[in-house]
Amino acid sequence: MNGKSRKAGRRTGVMHDPSPMAEGSTFRPLRPTMRGWLGRGRGAAQVVQAPQEWRGTTKQVCGLWPYAIGAGTPMVGVPLGRNITTGATLCCDPISWFQRANLISNPSVFVLGKPGLGKSTTVVRMATGLAGYGVMPLVLGDLRPDYVAMIEALGGQVIPLGRGRGHLNVLDPGEAVSAAEKLRAAGHHREAGEVLADAHGRRTTIVSALLTIVRAAPPTDREETIIDRALRILDDRHDGIPVLGDLLQVIQEAPDGVRAVALDRGSDQRYKEITENLEASLIGLVSGGRLGETFAQPTTNPMRRDAPVVYDVSSIDDSEMDRQAATLLACWSAGFGTVNVANALADAGLEPRRHYFVILDELWRALRAGRGMVDRVDALTRLNRQRGVGMAMISHTMSDLLALPSEEDRMKAKGFVERSGMVICGGLPSAEMPQLTTVVPMSTAEQNMLTSWQDPPAWDPINNREAEPPGRGKFLVKVGGRPGIPVRVQLTTIERSIHDTNARWREQSRTGRLDDTDGAGR
Repeated sequence: MNGKSRKAGRRTGVMHDPSPMAEGSTFRPLRPTMRGWLGRGRGAAQVVQAPQEWRGTTKQVCGLWPYAIGAGTPMVGVPLGRNITTGATLCCDPISWFQRANLISNPSVFVLGKPGLGKSTTVVRMATGLAGYGVMPLVLGDLRPDYVAMIEALGGQVIPLGRGRGHLNVLDPGEAVSAAEKLRAAGHHREAGEVLADAHGRRTTIVSALLTIVRAAPPTDREETIIDRALRILDDRHDGIPVLGDLLQVIQEAPDGVRAVALDRGSDQRYKEITENLEASLIGLVSGGRLGETFAQPTTNPMRRDAPVVYDVSSIDDSEMDRQAATLLACWSAGFGTVNVANALADAGLEPRRHYFVILDELWRALRAGRGMVDRVDALTRLNRQRGVGMAMISHTMSDLLALPSEEDRMKAKGFVERSGMVICGGLPSAEMPQLTTVVPMSTAEQNMLTSWQDPPAWDPINNREAEPPGRGKFLVKVGGRPGIPVRVQLTTIERSIHDTNARWREQSRTGRLDDTDGAGR
C-alpha cells in the first residue's frame, strides 16, 4: 500500500485483501459502519432513525438483554396509554404521583381541551384504575352523563337529581349527626364538635351560594349573619332534619337571636325591611322559582361514604344554566361534607381510612352562575390535600376561566390551574396559548402539538362519514416546568362498551304511526 492508500484505509475502516471481491476490486471492508456498508449500491443510510422504546418486566424481556433499556416515563399509578414519541407505557394519576411517587405536591389534576377529544374518558380511566387501588371515585355532578355507567359497573351508588327525579336538601347535615354521636360515645368530644361545626358551615355556605345564583349577586354580610343565626336556632328547636321552608319560617317569626344580629333596634318595621329581600329570595327557593323545588324537599337518596357515588344531573337541560350551577354546588357541598365525616371517623380510629377521587366536571358552568361563585368553589376545593382527597377538575379552555366579569374572580379561577399538581391538555386553539403559558410553561414544540390536535377531522369518502379527529385521545401531561409527556389514551374493549357517549345513536331511528296495539292510539 502506498501512503495515500493506508491513510484512506484508516479513515474508512477498510484494508487491502489479496483476494478481491470482484474483478477490478482490491479492497474489502471487514465490517459495516454504523450507517451500513459504505460505497455505491451497498445500502448505506444517510439518516438512522431512533428505535422505539418498549417496557417490560425482567421476566418478559430477559432474553433481550442487554438491548433493553429503561424509558423516561413514570411507572407508578394507573396505566393511561402509550407515549406518542417513544411508545413506552405511561402510568399517571394525581393520587399515585402524590402519595407513592412524590412527583407532585398536590393530589389534583386540571384537564383542559376542546369538546369531543376525550377529557372525560381520560378521567374515567384514572377513576377506574384508582378504584382497583382502593380509592373510591366521587362524581359530584354528571351532566351528560359520562360517569354513571362506570359507577354502576363498580357497584357504586347512583343518585339522580332533577325535575321529578329526586331532591337534595341543602340543610341536611348528612351523616354528620350520626358520626358525631359515634365520636362522643368513643370519648372524642372535641372531634364530634368539629364535625358538627363543619356541617353547619357548609349549610350556611350553600344557602348563600343558592341566593347568589337566584340574585346573580352575593347576599350582604348582614344577610349571611342572619342565615347563620337562624340555622343555629333551627337546629336547637327543630325535631328531625329541617328544610329551607323551616329556615324561612324562623326568619319570618323573628326570634330574639335573629333580631339581635339583624340590628332592628327593637323595631318590627325595621326588621321587616331588613329581611324583606332575604325572605323574597328564600320564597323563590322554596316555592319552585328558577331553581325549582330540588333543594326544598327532604333528600331522596342520602349519599353513602363507603361506596363510589355519582350524582346524575343529566336531566337538567343546558338552557337551565342557573339550575345546573346550583345543583353542581349542592352536590359538591354534600360530597365534601361526607368526605369530612369519613376522615373524622378514620382519624379517631373508628373506621378504616378511605381515600376519594373527586371529579368536578364542567367547572365553568358553576363559575359563570353569578358574582361570588368563584369564592364558593375556592372554599370547597382549596384544602383537598389536607382532607386526603384527590381531585380532577375539568373545563374546556383557559378562556372559560378568564371570562369572568371581575379581575379578582379571574385571578382566583386562574389559581385553580396553578395549584393543580398536574395539568393535562388536549387539543386547544392557538389563541389559548398566551393565556395557558402564563400558568403552565410550554415550549414552542409543545404548543404546536396542542394546536395540531384541535384540527377538524377529515372526511372519509369511503364510509361517507367523518374520520376520527386527529387529537382524540391525545394529551400532554405537564408537571410544573418539566417537559410534557405526550400520551395517547388506550381503552380496553370493556371500557369502550361502558363509556359510550353516543349510545342513543347506535340504533337506527324509525318513523311512522304507532299501532293501536301499542296502547298509544293514533
